[in-house]
Amino acid sequence: MSPQHNEQPTAAERGQVSTAAAELYEAFFVPALFGQFAEPVLDFAGVGPGARVLDVGCGTGVLARAARRRVGRDVDVIAVDPNDGMRAVARRCDATVDWQAGTAEALPFEDRAFDHVISQFAAMFFVDRTRAVAEMARVAVDGGTVTLVTWAGLDRTPGYAAMVDLIAAELGDDAADALRAPFVLGDLDDVVALLEPAGSRLRLHEVTGTARFPSIADWVHTDVRGWTLSELVDDDGEAALLARAERDLVRFVTADGHVAFPAPAIVAAVTIAG
Repeated sequence: MSPQHNEQPTAAERGQVSTAAAELYEAFFVPALFGQFAEPVLDFAGVGPGARVLDVGCGTGVLARAARRRVGRDVDVIAVDPNDGMRAVARRCDATVDWQAGTAEALPFEDRAFDHVISQFAAMFFVDRTRAVAEMARVAVDGGTVTLVTWAGLDRTPGYAAMVDLIAAELGDDAADALRAPFVLGDLDDVVALLEPAGSRLRLHEVTGTARFPSIADWVHTDVRGWTLSELVDDDGEAALLARAERDLVRFVTADGHVAFPAPAIVAAVTIAG
């Protein structure tokens, strides 16, 4: 698959989920995985009080909510996502952010409208990544920043590498591919090639994240019902997967019974030339 284009993506490869899955995503995935990255990403992008921020592919809005707290109540924070369920949950979490329907490839905003345009863990699901990054650059002011955040590859994320192998063995390649989808931009060179044409002074950073779940059962249920697998696995499939996971993934269980494993992220930003 090209790092620039997502050929004929499935719903899973586009990160599309139901409202029920979005609610579980917010309740479990955000504290287990996504929430820890918002503040470091805003720091890296240079977001400060008074900055106008656009969150592209916002999901349930963890980054946009953090930006709202940082920039102040009287400044525009806008977040776009094509998924109705994600936006519905986001809106319930914080009504002060302007949550809008939209795709990264056709952002519904005027040129030079935002100081910082950020996409956290969404670029992997864009249909046309080159066009999406060009759109992000178009709506950023001269001297502003465009920032992409992607997961490092599965070779750097041992828990999910093991989970993908387990799902492939138990549920088949389609389900395994759905869990691979978030990691398809895990190569640093691919991220650089995607973002470099958009601006100048390319900066790169790795955030050392940790995935944490209360138990293997919670990990399996969150993965199966909270994101890309939500429409692919039935209750019997989840039960079978859990039985194998509790046997084969015990190495990721800590002394206190929780699950923890490295989940690093690549953060890359460019400055829009004036």
